[in-house]
Amino acid sequence: MKLPAVGSLQVRLALSLAAVYLAATAIAIVVLLYQAYSTADALSKEDLNRRARHLASLASADASGAPRFDLPDWLDALYRSGTFLYAVTRPDGPVIAASTPDAGDLVARLPVPRDAPVYFRLRSFGAVGRDYFGVTVGLDSRVGPLRVTIARAADDDVLVSSLLREFVFNIAWLVPLMVAATLVIGVLAIRRGLRPLRQVSASAAAIDPGTISARLPHEHVPAEIKPLVAAVNHALDRLEKGFAIQREFTANAAHELRTPLAILTAALEHLQGNGEVAKLRNDAARMNRLVEQLLRVARLDAVALDTSGTVDLAAVARDVVAYMAPLAVANARSLAAQGAERPVVVKGNRHAIEDAIRNLVENAVAYAPPKSEVVVDVKPPGIVHVVDRGPGIAPADRAHIFDRFWRGKDSAGQGSGLGLAIVNEIMKAHRGSVQVADNPGGGAVFTLSFQTCS
Repeated sequence: MKLPAVGSLQVRLALSLAAVYLAATAIAIVVLLYQAYSTADALSKEDLNRRARHLASLASADASGAPRFDLPDWLDALYRSGTFLYAVTRPDGPVIAASTPDAGDLVARLPVPRDAPVYFRLRSFGAVGRDYFGVTVGLDSRVGPLRVTIARAADDDVLVSSLLREFVFNIAWLVPLMVAATLVIGVLAIRRGLRPLRQVSASAAAIDPGTISARLPHEHVPAEIKPLVAAVNHALDRLEKGFAIQREFTANAAHELRTPLAILTAALEHLQGNGEVAKLRNDAARMNRLVEQLLRVARLDAVALDTSGTVDLAAVARDVVAYMAPLAVANARSLAAQGAERPVVVKGNRHAIEDAIRNLVENAVAYAPPKSEVVVDVKPPGIVHVVDRGPGIAPADRAHIFDRFWRGKDSAGQGSGLGLAIVNEIMKAHRGSVQVADNPGGGAVFTLSFQTCS
């Protein structure tokens, strides 16, 4: 799977999702820790209140009616160990019972509870200097109202604190893994969600002047993208209409010019005169060629070529050389066909392929020096080279020579700049290619590459 670019929409959305997830996770951890500590504190307070109620339930009266406390041995040992402290007094009276004398003295310094328990903390209390957390609460008993104070050593919460620290440690190394997993899952989910957009992009990239009638698909496209797809399709409708008007104008203009040019050419052939008449004849011939090329371009633009047939490139090369030989002789050039002895069969349209090779030969004859040879070389599986000894094509011009109406600055020929453009369109229709390179002996080599018959 191809990884998305750093600046792609997928990565941006995935990073945003990961950031949101990280923030949400951090907030959840903080809330969870707060709840854990709050729950631990609430449990601690509940335990102290439960112990206070238990102490109040142990109160009884002796024979004289004075309150007393009979603690079980295990409970008395627990309170005297220092882990817990307690003191019990009348609401406004002396201490009735206490775990240690210090605990009894503590009661006098603590606030008197009203309607709710009073919680407190002690720092370095007692002979051993331990920290305590406790509560003073007013309770009813069998001997009347009592004020019970009970405290627990703070280090008794070590287990709870240890568990919470372990939880935080486990979360600390799990969070990066969870964020990484979220990032990967986010990229995959976003990539799946953007698949229709990539399909639309691929369809848009495939549209060119030859496929201007194609439209972007709108099925299964997200609702947010549908307005953009519709706008692009409407723009393509207008563009196609403009292309159609342009092609129709070109074809109509060329057709309208053919008849007067034919009459003009015929009239010039019967005129006797000096070199000016010969110049007019050349100009008329050039105009006739331009009109013919305009008609070819219009046909290529308007009608898709049927390239499903089979064509023998060797036979086409022989026919073109035979047809163009008189022109070459008239211009003091020679024309030869090589590799045309054996059939080289490709898929295509014979008339269009013949037109492409003829255009290349016309250019070669026009630009080759006198007494030089132009060679049409056919090679399997489907290659045609047209080789001349002319000035060649400058590397800076090779990116433009197949553009319509483009001519080099130093061009001495009489071409209109449409011949090579026609060749390029024909090769595109055949899903082939045309390339130009330097001839090792000087000049240029134009190469046509066709699809072979399977």
